[in-house]
Amino acid sequence: MHPLALLRASHPEPAAAVTTVTALLCVGAGVAPVRAVGVTATVLASQLAIGWANDAIDAPRDARVGRADKPVANGQVSRRAAAVAAVVASAACVALALVTSVAAAWVAILALFSALSYNWPVKFTVFSPVPYAVSFAALPSFVVLVSGESVPVWLVAAGGLLGVGAHFANVVPDMADDERTGVRGLPHRFGPRGSLAAAAVLLLAVTALLIFGPPGPPRAVGAVAGVFAVVVLLVGAYFGRRSSARHWAFRGVMGVALVDVVLLVAGGVLG
Repeated sequence: MHPLALLRASHPEPAAAVTTVTALLCVGAGVAPVRAVGVTATVLASQLAIGWANDAIDAPRDARVGRADKPVANGQVSRRAAAVAAVVASAACVALALVTSVAAAWVAILALFSALSYNWPVKFTVFSPVPYAVSFAALPSFVVLVSGESVPVWLVAAGGLLGVGAHFANVVPDMADDERTGVRGLPHRFGPRGSLAAAAVLLLAVTALLIFGPPGPPRAVGAVAGVFAVVVLLVGAYFGRRSSARHWAFRGVMGVALVDVVLLVAGGVLG
């Protein structure tokens, strides 16, 4: 087994993205440097655990639909190795969370086990958005609690809705393969168009929460981001009217998700 193949099985791109956002949230929330390192390492360990667990559990399904990009499914990494790596990373996540902040550790641990529950069995059910809502709400909450502040309700709501919106959008590219292998989460019941529409509404709601949720009048960056989000979504909807151009609608939705993440990092945690 090549170490790089094991790394690829961890879903390194989303892991790096979530870890980077976490580090930026720590800066925005004023978390002390040593604790910021602990928070970031905790989230990185959780992301690695989730990725390895996903590929270990989904290996038979991935092989059935010919996922050559999956190291476990194509035999470069054994399911046992991926499962052991997931267990080790999960243990590291729990240990790092406790070392970073005993008081806030439960939030990080909740996020980890919620996300793992999506891999099996929740993704097969109508409750598939729940782990996304819980884990995405827990991420900024963990950062804020480590900083010593109380977590505002609007931030929890924004994180949860962002997770559900991301779930609806993220499922669309693989929806056909999922249904061929028995995955019938809530987005699959909406279909591609319905899922993109639901994601758009949810992510616009997140944008509004991040603009109007913090105390005081909306900031200029929020107003600009709100207008940009609407424009991006309308452009995506216009060019994605035909099923053959659905990727434009998907890009529009993901563009709004990016705006929401920027808003969250730029000022959501600070309030």
